[in-house]
Amino acid sequence: QVQLVESGGGSVQAGGSLRLSCAASGYTVSSYCVGWFRQAPGKEREGVAFIDKQIRTTYADSVKGRFTIARDSAKNTLNLDMDSLKPEDTAIYYCAARKYGLWWCPPIGPPTSDFVYWGQGTQVTVSS
Repeated sequence: QVQLVESGGGSVQAGGSLRLSCAASGYTVSSYCVGWFRQAPGKEREGVAFIDKQIRTTYADSVKGRFTIARDSAKNTLNLDMDSLKPEDTAIYYCAARKYGLWWCPPIGPPTSDFVYWGQGTQVTVSS
């Protein structure tokens, strides 16, 4: 059974930093496409950052240069380092994984149906 458990959310002032982590069990994050999505109140869920088996990363334009996605293979975790946070980054952040066999990632965007494993989400609130 696959489980993804996020941690690290919280409240921070604009310009601050946070690290989100996603601990995986029953799934090897280094073998497939995994990523972070977020959903703000009243908005659609959107892709934030993806990383594939070959450690190729893609980012939403809105976070490029401020967020960094990385894997810790030894701990089987997925991390998202968020710097220079802005109030518009406020959202619930979810880690997600594509189904087995899909090691490459789609273009950044809304979640595709093959992101089949999801964490419960962690709240990030950025105040101005």
